[in-house]
Amino acid sequence: MKILLAVDDSPVSLRAAAQVIALAGELTLPPEVHVLYVHPPIPVDFATRHVSREALDAYYRDEGEDVLKAAVTQLQAAGLDVVRHLHVGHPADVVVKLADELGCDYICLGRHGRSVVADLILGSVATRVLQRSAVPVLLVG
Repeated sequence: MKILLAVDDSPVSLRAAAQVIALAGELTLPPEVHVLYVHPPIPVDFATRHVSREALDAYYRDEGEDVLKAAVTQLQAAGLDVVRHLHVGHPADVVVKLADELGCDYICLGRHGRSVVADLILGSVATRVLQRSAVPVLLVG
């Protein structure tokens, strides 16, 4: 079984990681866990006026590793093998695309505490993933 865990820098991401651990405990074989952080793009023209492309790439990489660290540590402490993924793009689009490319059986991600009405009006990554994914999605609040 392949599980894609999409994380950000919020506490709900750690709760989502805990759900992946719980799910893994119910399986006869350990799952292949992919942990993804997607950094929303900074307009390159704007950013490169102030810093080099290399500095921007280093920023994306360093921030991404920082965000992945807590969830990866939690999953590894539970004995799970983890594959890390860092991407720049629109989070919902990248989550759905990567899950498809990897052939994932589940997507797990946190849902922030806005109301359903606010999500419908403002949109959310979780809502967009639910709408676009052909893979079952586990939302953790």
